[in-house]
Amino acid sequence: MPFAGIDIGSTMTKVVIADEDQKVLSAHIGPTGVEHRHLALKVTEETIKQAGLSFEALEFIVATGYGRINVPFADKQLTEITCHARGVRALFASAKIIIDIGGQDSKGIRLDADGKVADFVMNDKCAAGTGRFLEVIAETLGLRLEELGAVALKADGVVQISNMCTVFAEHEVTSRLAEGADVAQIAAGLHQAIASRVVNMTRRLGIEKEVVVTGGGAKNTGLVKAIEEQVGFGVLTPPEPFITGALGAALAGKDLFDRGVRPLRPRKKEDVTFFS
Repeated sequence: MPFAGIDIGSTMTKVVIADEDQKVLSAHIGPTGVEHRHLALKVTEETIKQAGLSFEALEFIVATGYGRINVPFADKQLTEITCHARGVRALFASAKIIIDIGGQDSKGIRLDADGKVADFVMNDKCAAGTGRFLEVIAETLGLRLEELGAVALKADGVVQISNMCTVFAEHEVTSRLAEGADVAQIAAGLHQAIASRVVNMTRRLGIEKEVVVTGGGAKNTGLVKAIEEQVGFGVLTPPEPFITGALGAALAGKDLFDRGVRPLRPRKKEDVTFFS
């Protein structure tokens, strides 16, 4: 029995098709476009085909993330907090704390003994500590975003970055470069500043092992190391940190189906209606 989870984030859209044994049958990761509704159906259909299935074969579809209201064929909409918790617990049974670093926000989530959300904190008021912040600073340093973490790990020292507002941080980095500061040391200082901000936010929940880092930030090795230095122990990262929320959405759909909830959506793709 296949289940689908669709996570429409502010910058990336993720889809996961999973079976009743929590095995991922296929997954999609791609940029979030302007027209969420048609994009959601298009990428879901592509992911279904990758799994060798049909739209009609899906038992339950759950939408989550920033654009979850724009998935008209979903059977249920759930918050990304709930879905990240479900996805992480499926991957790491011992997880207690989740630090999720997305494109436009960062979150700290505490799980209870049953893997449910006990509490959470979120930074969604500014770009500091998010993928967008990293992207802007990487460009300022003349690096690609995917290079930033590896460069930071090569630093033999640290240039402290005091500003966490994107505009002021960009200006500060430009000034440090003009002074002749080392790019790797600036990158290391940047990662330390972000890790400090995100971990201090999460400390409100109480930090203990095991901590799992998810989202695009978890693919940045320099940032993960900086977080480990802040918490004082090693952290865990999923095999594919981008799809944790989508996986959790698919498994939440399975949980609902197991409890007797049945889909109300059209059973054929051709019957899906898009509202203007």
